Amino acid sequence: MKWLRISAALIGIAACSLLLAQVAPQARDAGAVFAAQDDPAALSELRLDALLRQNDHLVQDNIEAALVAGDADLADSFVALARDRNIALPDDVLNRVSDAVKAESSTSHFAKRFATGLVTGNADDVASLSGTVAGDLFVIGDVRDVVREGKHLAMGEETDRLVLGLATAGLAVTAATYVSVGGAAPVRAGLTLVKDARKVGRLGKGLAAWAGRSAREIVDTPMLQNAVAKGSVFRPGETVSAIRAAFRAEKAGALVRLGKDVTRVAEKTGTRGAMDTLRIAEGPKDVARAARLAEAQGSKTRAIMKLLGRGALLLVGGAFDLAIWLFGAAVTLFGLLSSIKATTERLTQAWCDRKRAQRLRRAQVAAEAALADAALKA
Repeated sequence: MKWLRISAALIGIAACSLLLAQVAPQARDAGAVFAAQDDPAALSELRLDALLRQNDHLVQDNIEAALVAGDADLADSFVALARDRNIALPDDVLNRVSDAVKAESSTSHFAKRFATGLVTGNADDVASLSGTVAGDLFVIGDVRDVVREGKHLAMGEETDRLVLGLATAGLAVTAATYVSVGGAAPVRAGLTLVKDARKVGRLGKGLAAWAGRSAREIVDTPMLQNAVAKGSVFRPGETVSAIRAAFRAEKAGALVRLGKDVTRVAEKTGTRGAMDTLRIAEGPKDVARAARLAEAQGSKTRAIMKLLGRGALLLVGGAFDLAIWLFGAAVTLFGLLSSIKATTERLTQAWCDRKRAQRLRRAQVAAEAALADAALKA
């Protein structure tokens, strides 16, 4: 029975050791992810490590998909990621990406997209954003948006209050831009991007809801309705002055910070990178995290967000799974230590029992020898 108990403890050590060898790497990765949850750059690196280990062709497959979709910027972002990760890519893939980037950067393409952004107010790349920002800086775009949405509001029609609020804020920021000789331009560009993302349906629901509430707070609706009723895009000076009077600057702090963070993302990742961020963000904190990620990862950011989604910005979805791995490792380690303790105790007890038996045998032999000597002497 004694040796059976020792064997059971040894089997426990072997089983727990084998299980711990399987669980420990997962638990280590889970612990690292938990430790990096407040650092978007470190978090994205850890999650990329895990993702790329599962699929060696993931980067090349995404490059091919981006080229098919006509998104040379995203394809180039994946090339930068491959270069950083020492992932080999075929020469023909690299050449096709290079050609696509050159075509997208050509003068004719830029001029066409600039004109599109200037006239329509919609942007999805650097050129069209330049046109959109130019239009907004000259108040054409914002006046157009305020007058259009304001008339919808006055007539009781469906109104995009977010676009209305962003355009109203944009007019006020544009005035500050002129006064500060460009000092507020980053905010101006950021607000334009948010507005454009809303127009083309690429603004995340959570962020749209938050921005909508913020936009409502910064606009004096009755005053704006009166300004729109009397204003016209053909009288921009008079109309702008009336619209600015409806802007509550003291309520615009959060929206201004959002504009700055969006611009920080765009400066490092380009317009499409900023649009990708606005699509996955659920609130202004996500955008601020994306800005930190973009400053750390640069041109690789679009590829990272494409692969990880919102998981590149914060710990989402897998917190419970990570906790299970850590708990499993802790339980397995406890089982291993308990098995080692039990084995040690049982081996020690067996050794002590053996020594005690040996002493008893020696004492018995000595006693029998003494009795024998006494009998002989008698």
